[in-house]
Amino acid sequence: MTGEYKKTIGLPQSHILNILNSKWGVRKGQDTDTYECEELNEEGTPIAVYTVKDSTSIYPPFGRSITWTQSSVTNN
Repeated sequence: MTGEYKKTIGLPQSHILNILNSKWGVRKGQDTDTYECEELNEEGTPIAVYTVKDSTSIYPPFGRSITWTQSSVTNN
């Protein structure tokens, strides 16, 4: 799953995306999973935090969308 999110965000293949926490909700016909993710560089140093929302319609045709925002950048 994080591989799909890495591709959506456009992270380098060598970076790691860790899920720090998640929440789930249903509203207005959408099943939405929200993840707070941390990007680690090749050395394992945190460099950014993202909020990823993975939303699927609970009614046919069950469309899906993945959106993200950068929550913070770690200055090292």
